[in-house]
Amino acid sequence: MNIWNNLPKPFLILAPMEGVTDVVFRAVIAAAGRPDLFFTEFTNVSSYASEKGRENALERLEINSTDKPIIAQIWGKNPAHFAEICQALGSLGFSGIDLNFGCPDKHVNKAGGGAAMIRTPDLAVECYQNAKKSTDLPVSIKTRLGWSKVEEYQDWLATLLNQHPAALTVHLRTKKEMSKVPAHYELIPEIIKLRDSISPETKLIINGDIMNRAQAEELYSKYPEVNGFMIGRGVFKNPYCFTDHIASQEELMQLLYLHLDLYEKQAEKYQKAHPDKYFAYEPLKHFYKIYINNFPGASDLRAKLMETHSVKEAREILANFA
Repeated sequence: MNIWNNLPKPFLILAPMEGVTDVVFRAVIAAAGRPDLFFTEFTNVSSYASEKGRENALERLEINSTDKPIIAQIWGKNPAHFAEICQALGSLGFSGIDLNFGCPDKHVNKAGGGAAMIRTPDLAVECYQNAKKSTDLPVSIKTRLGWSKVEEYQDWLATLLNQHPAALTVHLRTKKEMSKVPAHYELIPEIIKLRDSISPETKLIINGDIMNRAQAEELYSKYPEVNGFMIGRGVFKNPYCFTDHIASQEELMQLLYLHLDLYEKQAEKYQKAHPDKYFAYEPLKHFYKIYINNFPGASDLRAKLMETHSVKEAREILANFA
């Protein structure tokens, strides 16, 4: 079954975000109101291909009961490594595989992956073809308009569409633009025409500055040829962004407590598997701004939570505030 042919129109996806969309946070969003499709954080194909890095790669690919359907997103520059990991992903419970050809992170790009693929289109095609022939799962691609110039989208997206991926997600900015300029919505009609002329069966997903379901539906009313929309940073403003629900302060705090509970369970699981390692608490702090805002004392409460070193300390501060 091709998951891309069994989604509503338009469908909504939670964008893969490094250090954000892990197994814990996806469970939180599923509780608030899940998207139609989840993506994992991106996993380095070369890490999986190495004996030393495989365990870490598999941990990044962990999924839970609330994740499905979910797409595994991978990145790298070694075609053989793409083939190797894709051979394994079919048995891990995923509904598809997505190749990250758009991440603008300088470390990823220095390693030749992510958006750096825009500068090596022949290598990108080889990586895609190796992935495609190594799995029965549908293979999709996520990318940007270009490396430094918006006009690059014409040749770059055409190159990808000529491979007939199951789906193509286009973040409507270049690598150089990062998220510093508004997404180029004015190009959506041209991208639709390009898709329709080369690979009409490819599902087209738009990403960039989409904050919630209402905005996605408004865009869909203008561009019904688009199949889906991907929300990234919008989830930080509203974890209920995939629904029409307006959360109360109490509901947001309940969601925060759920996040803490799930984090502790994941930490306990990790410590059992790695008794000599530490399950980092610091990344959890990045999420506090999602739940604690727009009420009297929110800023001070966040500041106190940012000084904590454990979930226990965070719970004590929250109890005292209540």
